[in-house]
Amino acid sequence: MTKLIVCLTGMPGAGKSTIAEGLKVKGYTVINMGNTIREEAKNRNLEPTRDNLGNLMLELREKNGPGAVAELVKLQIDSSTADVILIDGVRSNDEIKVLRKFGDVKLLAIHASTDARFNFLQKRGRLDDPQTKEHFEERDNRELNVGINNSIALSDYIISNIGLTKDQLIETAFKIIQSWIK
Repeated sequence: MTKLIVCLTGMPGAGKSTIAEGLKVKGYTVINMGNTIREEAKNRNLEPTRDNLGNLMLELREKNGPGAVAELVKLQIDSSTADVILIDGVRSNDEIKVLRKFGDVKLLAIHASTDARFNFLQKRGRLDDPQTKEHFEERDNRELNVGINNSIALSDYIISNIGLTKDQLIETAFKIIQSWIK
């Protein structure tokens, strides 16, 4: 059976990681693109700050092509025995092209309001999360510059994470993914 690779896309703080964490218990393999960048930063002895991670992501794309981050997860996809793999944090159509080499790709976009996303990111507590509106806007602009708007626009399904509880968000994503399993 061909692996189903579900790419979660959406602006920072929309709910991608919430869905990914909530669906791990369903037996899906979860691969976080941001963690791939964090791991690369660790390998280079870089502190995982907002600036370092953002610059590293851009450097990898510049040096190795726009699909570079997706290339870094190939081994994790190949070694997974799960029928469904969630890729948390796909940011461009170039990454999607790379992932299509490894399985049947579906794109699930998550949308949330700017205020909701900012509030969530402030509470989440990752070292690279923006703590000011200015940093938040810088991060959004960086994501838009690498093409996240295109992956959102071309998604197979969009979940509006407005007014949903955490459990409702996870259950909605689960039902959509189940409908994609052949």
